Amino acid sequence: MQTEIFDYSDGDVACEAYVAYPDAAAATRSPTVMIAHAWGGQSDFERGKAEKLASLGYVGFAIDLYGKGNRGGTMERNAALMQPFIDDRSLLRRRMLAAYSAARSHPRVDPKRIAAIGFCFGGLCVLDLARSVPPDLRAVTSLHGLLHPPGLGPQAPITAKVLVLHGFDDPMAPPDALVAVGRELTAAKADWQLHAYGGTSHAFTNPQASSPEHGLIYNETADRRSWRALTDFLAEALA
Repeated sequence: MQTEIFDYSDGDVACEAYVAYPDAAAATRSPTVMIAHAWGGQSDFERGKAEKLASLGYVGFAIDLYGKGNRGGTMERNAALMQPFIDDRSLLRRRMLAAYSAARSHPRVDPKRIAAIGFCFGGLCVLDLARSVPPDLRAVTSLHGLLHPPGLGPQAPITAKVLVLHGFDDPMAPPDALVAVGRELTAAKADWQLHAYGGTSHAFTNPQASSPEHGLIYNETADRRSWRALTDFLAEALA
């Protein structure tokens, strides 16, 4: 496996992706999975997912929504970094499209076989990427993500396949939000599916999540099941 930092930008905002890919001939272009980070910014968690995906034969491309050097660490700092994107979904869309363009430009990426996955805030990010209907995006997966639509005008038909992997007890996107996003995706003529895990809250894939008072609870069973669902979905979408 090879790893590297890949610089890109959104206007005057410098960003850095962490890229992992199979150790093969340099000319080989591979199907690629973008990874959108949670509210704290790109971390070892997302970089680890990039490496895990590279071990399966993909290019793992962990993106950077906040810009080089901007990372959280406390709940207050994380919220301060995320909130501008929640308040201005056009900014979020632009930053995601910049990351998508960067991934397509990487010499190891097959630009016609790209998917995106995201965790927590990152789940909202990849859904907004699908909602923007960029060319050749094959699929997106939201894992315990935020689900509310951007409110940026009429929604064009969504061409990427969509998978939502969600805890039924997630306080940040409760069951009503699951029904609403299903209706939204149906109206947008998307090929979509939803897996809801019972007895499961927010951040269920993160072993460091241990704040029950905030609904942040790791769930080993849901983590294992969701990873299996994700890899099956990627194998189909990026074939």
